[in-house]
Amino acid sequence: MGELSALFSPERIAVVGATERAGSVGRAIMENLLDSFAGEVVPVNPSHEEVFGIPTLDDVAAADADLAVVVVPPQIAVDVVREAGEAGVRNVVVITAGFGETGSEGAAREQDLIEVAQTYDIDLVGPNSLGIMSTPVGMNATFGPENATEGRMSFMSQSGAFITAVLDWANDQGIGFKDVVSLGNKAVLDESDFVREWGDDDDTDVIIGYLEGIDDGQAFIETAREVTAETPVVLVKSGRTDAGAQAASSHTGTIAGSDQAYEAGLEQAGVIRAASVQELFDAARVLESQPLPESDGVAVITNAGGPGVMSTDAIGDSRLSMASFTDSTLDAFSEALPAEGNIYNPVDIVGDADNERFRDALDVALGDANVGSVIVLSCPTAVLDYQQLAADTVELQAKHDKPVAACFMGGARVEPAAETLADAGIPNYFDPARAVQGLDALSRFRDITEREYQAPTTFDVDRERAREILTSVEGRADTRLGVEAMGLLDAYGIETPAGDIVDAPADALEVAESIDGDVVMKIVSPDILHKSDIGGVKVGVPNEDVYDAYEDLISRARNYQPDATIIGVQVQEMVDLDDGVETIVGMNRDPQFGPLLLFGLGGIFVETLEDTTFRVAPVSEPEAEAMTREIDAAPLLRGARGREPADVAGVVETIQRLSQLVTDFPAILELDINPLVATPDGVEAVDVRLTVDPDQL
Repeated sequence: MGELSALFSPERIAVVGATERAGSVGRAIMENLLDSFAGEVVPVNPSHEEVFGIPTLDDVAAADADLAVVVVPPQIAVDVVREAGEAGVRNVVVITAGFGETGSEGAAREQDLIEVAQTYDIDLVGPNSLGIMSTPVGMNATFGPENATEGRMSFMSQSGAFITAVLDWANDQGIGFKDVVSLGNKAVLDESDFVREWGDDDDTDVIIGYLEGIDDGQAFIETAREVTAETPVVLVKSGRTDAGAQAASSHTGTIAGSDQAYEAGLEQAGVIRAASVQELFDAARVLESQPLPESDGVAVITNAGGPGVMSTDAIGDSRLSMASFTDSTLDAFSEALPAEGNIYNPVDIVGDADNERFRDALDVALGDANVGSVIVLSCPTAVLDYQQLAADTVELQAKHDKPVAACFMGGARVEPAAETLADAGIPNYFDPARAVQGLDALSRFRDITEREYQAPTTFDVDRERAREILTSVEGRADTRLGVEAMGLLDAYGIETPAGDIVDAPADALEVAESIDGDVVMKIVSPDILHKSDIGGVKVGVPNEDVYDAYEDLISRARNYQPDATIIGVQVQEMVDLDDGVETIVGMNRDPQFGPLLLFGLGGIFVETLEDTTFRVAPVSEPEAEAMTREIDAAPLLRGARGREPADVAGVVETIQRLSQLVTDFPAILELDINPLVATPDGVEAVDVRLTVDPDQL
């Protein structure tokens, strides 16, 4: 058991605010505990002599409890928790609302609660919580209408109402739980604490949850990475849209909404993210009971052609594949099936198939080395006994020890067979697509358990030079930096073209003459973000035209935005784009997860095509390399259509170096390197743009 084991296995519970008043929370909690709790329940209420026939105590200090459930008004709740701490109670659940969710006064009260919990080393759930449950000891310390059925899933939710709805549904479905926690405001204990606890709990096979937010994304990633090496975590995270996003000035800031941070962070943590409650439990049920597949090849055995095609489509939409049978398997199917049947995948054993034909086909499919899992897909007929089919499925799944998903279609006649399957840990689905989603979750978790996480590379960099450049924004109203900050990239070993920023045409010519060949010239202004839109970029400028080009760029900038701050003009070595691929590497700082890295197709198409992928920094070399493979334009980097491959290793190193930069300096709020040009001979950062928070320097 983990550090919170005492929270879920108390012997004596004090209910502070216990009452018999009809409709009250204190009454509901007392009734729930008295109904099934294996230990002792002590009501605490100085206004009553007894509650439900049990003598009351005046204060929690006299209760000698190892868990206190607090149901008093918010104005006195903090004092009650302090009394509990002074009395040595180390586990407290605060049901009471009226804290951080209610405004500034409540937020101040919640801060007091946190300080009390820290002072007395209290493991505190809530406030504003429905409560907690633990079925092994019969503890239902909630004010919900349903108790949980015993099982091997542990469930946390940021919404108490969601717990009541789920338990009502789960009890009808025969789905059980080990522990259930309503997180409430997460003043002390949060999702990371419970993931860690249940990961150490031998009686929890699957961790599931509903979250509206994660307070400390970095801590959650570290915790979940350790846990998911052995225990699956499946979460529904609400709030996929980013309607409330603040305006961003960089490409990365524009593209990277908050949900990208959650998507990347949960994936890096090894968490399986479900899009709906149905997906959550479809995944959890199969992960709880089925072995992991050795391969992603799925065999479909069916007596109905149409549903067989539906399952094939669903497999095509997933990470799974239709298994290719061995010659011996095809021979066995040829012998066992009628001529009108189909021996290839999906295997159609024809509508007149009886139980023996179904059993033989399933046995053959499970015995094929190319088959990782099987879907048994059947429609009701007069010659098929669903109960017998369920018994055969259970027996053959145990014989071959491969995951099986059942899809027995129909109504009432399916129910007894579904119970037989469920008792053996085989879920039954009416929709073939749901069966595929369940098997897909097994495949995903298998890959998660096989991951080997590497520590990020630490490069030798010039942090002091980088800090000097970043501090240049101090005292300025506008804290954005552009190409004048190219030295920041140099300080972190990111290659940039030769060049300099000048504020006079004669100086521009001097720089141009020091560079071989024609040059690129750009206006440098933090107020002009899209330089090419105003003609603020000139490409292929020969030395004899540099003077006029300088004057023209300055004139265009002043005509476009008279009040813009003009730093000067950048004169830069030309990068051969014909042999290169324009990419973008960027970062947007997420309030929960921290630096969110972006990589994708760059140049002028970045916001139009949004061919991008994300990771939470810091990233290791394998994670950076994976980013270069995930975008649609990945073949361009690796030599599509006879092109010479770009320096992918250089791109990977640049992603890592940027990761180190934005991790070292939390003051960098967002940053773009666009384009980062990748050629066969190397990579170069042609342009940079960033926003700095000087208060974080």
